[in-house]
Amino acid sequence: MMAQKNTKALDWGIFLVSTALCIYMLAISSPWFWVTLPFLLTFLVRALDAM
Repeated sequence: MMAQKNTKALDWGIFLVSTALCIYMLAISSPWFWVTLPFLLTFLVRALDAM
């Protein structure tokens, strides 16, 4: 049970970092923001336990 909580916290952390990176990429180099989308969406689904 403890390992699952750590994994969830890590998933949320990576999701938040990738969200910030996506917003940064939109501000700096908008044609390349899509590079961060697979990380953003994958870790959102994992953090919500929707898989």
